[in-house]
Amino acid sequence: MKIEGKVAVVTGAASGIGEATSIELAKRGVKALALVDRSDRVLQVARMVNDTAGRSVAEGFIGDTTEFKFRTGVFDQVVAKHGVVSICVPAAGITRDALAVKVDKETSKTVLYPEENFRQVLEVNLIAPVFWALEMVARIAEERQRRKLGRWEPKEKLWGTVVFLGSVSSQGNKGQISYAASKAGLEGAASTLTKEAIFHGVKCAVIHPGFTDTPMVRALGEEFIAKNVLPYTQLRRLIRPDEIADAICFLIANSAISGELWADAGWHPSA
Repeated sequence: MKIEGKVAVVTGAASGIGEATSIELAKRGVKALALVDRSDRVLQVARMVNDTAGRSVAEGFIGDTTEFKFRTGVFDQVVAKHGVVSICVPAAGITRDALAVKVDKETSKTVLYPEENFRQVLEVNLIAPVFWALEMVARIAEERQRRKLGRWEPKEKLWGTVVFLGSVSSQGNKGQISYAASKAGLEGAASTLTKEAIFHGVKCAVIHPGFTDTPMVRALGEEFIAKNVLPYTQLRRLIRPDEIADAICFLIANSAISGELWADAGWHPSA
């Protein structure tokens, strides 16, 4: 599917992979780009994207990606101004890392991972991305219905692509029971949506980045990264966000590519 001339929505666009993906999509000629994040820095990123592109292509939207009204409001505005959205990269995500069960050495009592944190991570990392994707598929289905088009046929060009942000942590990672569960859940959602959405001409994929040089990873601390990440990474460095953005655009532009892509820099967790 061509990227040039398309309308795209990227969540988590104020930093990290979301920001890098927004920049790359603008370089590759999208017609319009909705940058979504809860941080007001997304407005700064939108201005930077426009300055770099030399044209008005990006618009920032500040809000909670888990909220129904905010999501539908973004799509309403974008579709009204630019037409149907064809690219959706719901990259917003959070971590709330802690061991699943800890034993307090002083009291010998166990402490469970907070259920509230688990639900919050699933809400942001799994449920919200799925529904941002479904929103795009729904708008495409309505547009096809308006044009009296039935089931998508191969003679047509693809109408849309969803790329979910998975993680190498979906394989399991110590201290990340909620994060790993949320990213593994995206695999099941994507494989199911792939089978359904192609009826409307939309394909889905999941990219699984390894440890990438983002604020989320840097928050782990330099000591942790040096001890627990780099020794198990074949490249012996963090992945650059622009490398993941390039891979995301590959998933969008190559119509034959679906399923999962591992962009892990050769990282394998220790036992």
